[in-house]
This record gives sequence, C-alpha cells and structure tokens, in this order.
Amino acid sequence: MGLLGIVDRDTVQRGRRFLRDLRLAILPIVSSVLLQTIIYWTFIFQAGRDDWDNLLIVVLILALVPLLAVLLMVSIRRQDFPISTACVVTAILFNFAVAILSALRIPISYTGLLFAAPVPLFFVSYTSVLLHRAQSERVAILAFPKAEWVRDQVGNGASILGNPKDNVVDVDRILFDGAAHHTATWSSFLTRAYMLGLEVTPWIRYLETRLGKVDIESFDLAHIAYTLGQIYYLRLKRLLDVTGVIVAVPIVLPVCLLIAIYIRLVGGSPILFRQKRRGYGGSEFTMLKFRTMVRNANNDSARKNDERIITGCHFLRRMRLDELPQLINILRGEMSWIGPRPVAIPIAESLEATVPQYACRHLVLPGLTGWAQVSQGYASTFHEEFEKLSFDLYYVKQISFDIDLMIFVKTIKIILLRIGSR
Repeated sequence: MGLLGIVDRDTVQRGRRFLRDLRLAILPIVSSVLLQTIIYWTFIFQAGRDDWDNLLIVVLILALVPLLAVLLMVSIRRQDFPISTACVVTAILFNFAVAILSALRIPISYTGLLFAAPVPLFFVSYTSVLLHRAQSERVAILAFPKAEWVRDQVGNGASILGNPKDNVVDVDRILFDGAAHHTATWSSFLTRAYMLGLEVTPWIRYLETRLGKVDIESFDLAHIAYTLGQIYYLRLKRLLDVTGVIVAVPIVLPVCLLIAIYIRLVGGSPILFRQKRRGYGGSEFTMLKFRTMVRNANNDSARKNDERIITGCHFLRRMRLDELPQLINILRGEMSWIGPRPVAIPIAESLEATVPQYACRHLVLPGLTGWAQVSQGYASTFHEEFEKLSFDLYYVKQISFDIDLMIFVKTIKIILLRIGSR
C-alpha cells in the first residue's frame, strides 16, 4: 500500500472512531447543557431580569463548554487519568467562557455561574471515563498461546489473527503479546497496523483497563512505574487522609459514642475489637473495630445471618459503622482512607507463601475501603482472597486521584444500597 493509501486509510479509521465516540458522548453533552441552563436560568428569574437576549448569549456560550471539552477528551482518549484531565480541561474552558462574557460586557450572574460550574465538570468527567473504557471498538488479538483466553475476556466478538497477512480493514485495535510477537515479521505487521490508524496495545494493559484488575500470573514488580503525577499524589495523600479525619470528627464522634454505649449495654465489654493485620511494607499493626460479635467468638470470617453477631449490630455492619474506630489507625499513619483492605496475619502469611506477587500489595498503605472491595466485595475463602489480589495490584499500579475518587463514589453507593456486608 502506498503512502497516500495509508494516509487515506488512517483518516477514515480515525474519523470512524471519532464519530463512534461522539455518539457515546451525545447524551452527557445534552444533559450537561440542559441542566446548567436550568440552574443558571433559575438565578436569573429570581433576580427578576427580563433581558432575554443577554440570557440567550450566556446560555449559548456556556453550552460550548461541555461540547468543546468532550471533543477534546475524544481526541485524547489515550490519557491515563480521565477524571483529572476532564476536570482541568473543563475548568479552563469554563473560565475562558466567563472571561469572554466579561469582555463582551454581558450582564451575568456570578452566583448562577458558580452553581452551574459543577454540572459540566461532572458530565465531562463521566464521559471521559466512558471513553476510557469504551467497549464498542472492534478488537483483534494476534495469535499466541493465551489468545483464546484473552478473546473470552475481551468478548464483543473479538477475533484472532494468526497470519501477518490477514486483513485488518474492519479492526479498530490490535492486541499483542510482548514476548510472543517480538519478531521481525510481527513487528513489521504492527508497524503497518499503527500506520493504518489502528490502536496497537499490549493485551495485558488492555485487559487491565477493561476489567479493572491485573493478570496475576503475568504480573511483575517491574510493571509498577509511577509517573511524576502519581508520586506527587502519594505525597499529598497523607495530608488528605489527616484532613479527612479532622473534618469527619465532629460528625463521627457523637455517632461513635452512641455505638459504644449501645455495645456496652447490650454486649458488654470490650467495646473495641482488636486484631493484628498486615500493613505497609509487610509490617504488622493492630486494627480497631467496634466489637459486633459476642465475646469469645472465634476468628472465622462472618457468614450471612451469623448468630455470633450481637443483637442490633447487623445494621452497624451493613452501614460499615463498625469500621469507624479505624480513623485512629489513619491518624497513626497505619492506614489510609483508601487502599488495599488489610487482612489478618494468618491469611496474609498463607497468601505470601503461595503467591509471590502478594508482597506488592504492601507497597501502599492499607485502606478503610479499596478497589477490591467496591469491585468484588466480601472475601471469605482463599480463592476469593486470591481474586481480590488482582484488583488490589491494579490499584497499587494505577493509584491516582481518579481511582480514589471512583472508589469513594462506589463506596457511598454500596453503603446506601447495603451491598456485600455480613
């Protein structure tokens, strides 16, 4: 194929993918425009203004913010931090829109703008996450021993290419294996595919993004290479943890006092349950919880309708209120708000002896909630703990403000819907 043919094929391929992504973003864009318009109009009506021409100009300029922001996110969908990038892009465009309105001397309600601003931030961030994990593209996997397994994980009619001469006209993304396809023939094929406008991605990275977990068998410590942004966030995270505890204390302290009094009256003492858990760097620490089981209960994992749970404490466990004493662990620097959930020492030792990759889990502080908890839920067996490890290692590798924010939102959703507690 000549250079002109490659350019034409690249243009068509990228144009087709751009339109497909744009269709995915239409509903969020429209929703953002309508909602921010309603919010801004509400403040204008309350002020008794009737300058409809100025109001229309403001609405039209504000409508460009989510539209342009989403167009930019479609163009740079490869970035690794979809929420942070979306927030920065949207904030810049929104401030630019306000600057234009001010330059035009259009009468505006700054209060209305202040309340309308979070709307495009939310919808553009949501769209960016959708694009980051879009499942509409057509995927082909280069043949290698695990190709069929990868195809099953990808789904959506993914195909396997066994010959470098196979036609890739109807393919959007090529998945390859770094070891199996590190040959002159396949390298030439991948170069040609890239020049044709196809996305060329290692299958491991693609599945991680798609499934939100790593392949433990192929995972290696060398896969963890933090960017400068991640390093800065890890340093900032401790400050955010302490600040979060300080902000929460006025609300949490009265609740803790009521829980402590109830447990003391109904279940006796001790009020707190203490257990050694594996923490940062493999060290041991004493994790605190409200005691919700009868005294002298064994250390087996909780079961559904467990008779060992103190009367009335099922509610505390469903709402995760029994975890509140762990704010002390956070203040001590033994835990974070978000991170891999710390496990009991016997379970940790068992997994460390059989799964070498388990040690990588201790590269970050354990958390009150984590990616494995919101993705898989409660684990009570060795197999379930092994499965959770794939999510925990994904978190360790991808740690960022974006994933912490997603965990926070999912945790609130799980608590409100009472999912997964025992």
